[in-house]
Amino acid sequence: MKWFIGIAINAVLFMAIAGYFNEEFRLSGLGAAIGASFLLSILNIIVRPILILLTLPVTVLTLGFFLFVINALTLLMTDKLMGSAFEISGFGMALFVAIIMSLVNLVVQKMVFDKRKN
Repeated sequence: MKWFIGIAINAVLFMAIAGYFNEEFRLSGLGAAIGASFLLSILNIIVRPILILLTLPVTVLTLGFFLFVINALTLLMTDKLMGSAFEISGFGMALFVAIIMSLVNLVVQKMVFDKRKN
C-alpha cells in the first residue's frame, strides 16, 4: 500500500512541477505522470542501488549529497524510457526536480506515515 501511495505522490508532484516549469519539464497528461512515477519507482528499485554502490566513495566524500545526482540520473533515465510523454530539458532541471521531489517526499512521508503509527 505504501508503494502505491508513493507512486500517487510522485505523480502529483510531476503534475505540479510540470505546471510551474512547463518549458523545461513537460508531461503529456495525467497518464504520463502516473506512468513516469511507476517507471521511476521501478528504476529506483533496480538501478538506483547499483548506482549507489558504484559511486559509494563519492557519496561518502560529499556527505550524501551525491545521492541527489543519482536521483537526477534516474529521472533522466525515466525521461529517455518514456519518450515524448515525459520530457526534462537537461541535467540541471533533473537535479532541481530531484531535490524538490526529495524534500516534498520527506515532508509528506513524515506527515502521512508517522501519523498512522500513532
